[in-house]
Amino acid sequence: MISAQALLFDMDGTLVDSGPAIQQCWDQWVDEYGIDRARFDQVIGHGIPARQIAAQLLPAEAVAEATDRLEQLEIDRAPDLRVLPGTRELLASLPDDAWAVVTSCTRPLAEARVKAVGIDPPLLITADDVTTGKPDPEPYLTAARRMGADPAHCVVFEDAAAGLISARAAGTRAVAVTTTGTAQELQAHADTVVADLSYVECAPALEPPVEVHVHT
Repeated sequence: MISAQALLFDMDGTLVDSGPAIQQCWDQWVDEYGIDRARFDQVIGHGIPARQIAAQLLPAEAVAEATDRLEQLEIDRAPDLRVLPGTRELLASLPDDAWAVVTSCTRPLAEARVKAVGIDPPLLITADDVTTGKPDPEPYLTAARRMGADPAHCVVFEDAAAGLISARAAGTRAVAVTTTGTAQELQAHADTVVADLSYVECAPALEPPVEVHVHT
């Protein structure tokens, strides 16, 4: 059992099953901009903000427009998304001031996705709220600060190594879910590894702290 002041959730691949839609968008984007596939495969990383990836693939003057194009492709596909197992049940058990979503998406895209799947986070931290995205610790430090929580008493849930590295660097506990990667890929960066959020339960509470039970 973990006593936590705040639970901080990555969105894509942790709460929302967006992997196939994201892959389709990236494939179309790469084709539209004539990007070398081998170079793209070297740079792409799950959980890293799109603008950071685009900046490594395109001239500086093209990054903003190209990032906007990718964002629109992804927004257009938002209605097709679904939540991952355990998401609704876990979030419904939490007090509003005890959880937040911390994503590498821009705010318009993040809002489109949570709206499409019916999630209403009390706090949403996006790529637009930070200077440097995951794997830098800034996203999770920003979320903890805005919630008035000590990072050491926060638990992060992530499906990507970049997000787990961000969480660990911020000083939080980190729970990996193997919805998009393997336990072998993630366990070095996490305190605990589970299949999905259906393995996580929280005791009913009206306000923080929350008792978190992770069933491995």
